Amino acid sequence: WNQDAKAVAAGIENVHDEISILQYHDENSLSCTIHLAFYFAREYYTVIRELPGGKGFADICFIPREIHMDKPAVVIELKWNKSAKTALQQIKDKKYADSVENYTGNILLVGINYDKDSKKHECMIEKYEKK
Repeated sequence: WNQDAKAVAAGIENVHDEISILQYHDENSLSCTIHLAFYFAREYYTVIRELPGGKGFADICFIPREIHMDKPAVVIELKWNKSAKTALQQIKDKKYADSVENYTGNILLVGINYDKDSKKHECMIEKYEKK
């Protein structure tokens, strides 16, 4: 909620380290880690994987539950061995935020990448500006 991309990446790193039995081979592996890292979010959000919207499917969307409409909706795109910037740009280019267009509050766009060489997670977060 604070748009602290470094804290998000560090939290994902911690979860990945704790579940070392999970081998990263693709975005699907990364998705499993994201779901575990944000398991607590289910108290505030309905979590939807591969939500149709815009010109494709947003990897993960967090839609605030009715009693938590003060929280921002979150659209997440995952990349494996590319960049968080590429993921964020895909959200914009393919208009994935359209998938939550009926949500009237704030929307956060989140790009997350796992670099297989450095074995690090990278995150970028931006507020969505409705046009």
